[in-house]
Amino acid sequence: LVGLSGSGKTSIGREVFKLIKTRKPKVVFIDGDEIRQIMGNDLGHSLVDRRRNADRISKFCKFLDSQGIDVVCAILSIFEESRIWNRQNITNYFEVFLSVSMEVLKTRDKKGLYEKALRGDIKDVVGVDLEFSPPSNPHLVIDNNVCLESYEDPANKIMEAVDRLGFIS
Repeated sequence: LVGLSGSGKTSIGREVFKLIKTRKPKVVFIDGDEIRQIMGNDLGHSLVDRRRNADRISKFCKFLDSQGIDVVCAILSIFEESRIWNRQNITNYFEVFLSVSMEVLKTRDKKGLYEKALRGDIKDVVGVDLEFSPPSNPHLVIDNNVCLESYEDPANKIMEAVDRLGFIS
């Protein structure tokens, strides 16, 4: 799941993970922020550090894939090259873009990132001073501009699309 901070990646991803887990026991959920923590918070948010983190996550997903473990991954994913690499190297890679307007993202700004970046207090915030280019060819786009009480609907849309392609048996 790809999208800006506040787009719902983690919440929807956890719901997708639960749905897949009922059918396939070998599945893990990966969140970009959690990987940063697990790896010791040794990276900042510059483009160079973001690239390094994206590479770590992609390679880790490929490692799990090579052992027959499915992965649901929620990540900002600002590098088209990383998404291309994933398509070429991860079995049954399925990309979902969560599309949300900046106006809505500002209202969901739990971490305060957008507010701080717009005030000039912090830098290297994707969508403010770092460009975000939406995926050029996602398998599925979900407009997530509405505030959801439940993440079941978008998770079910993802599962229906994955099932149509035969990615999960």
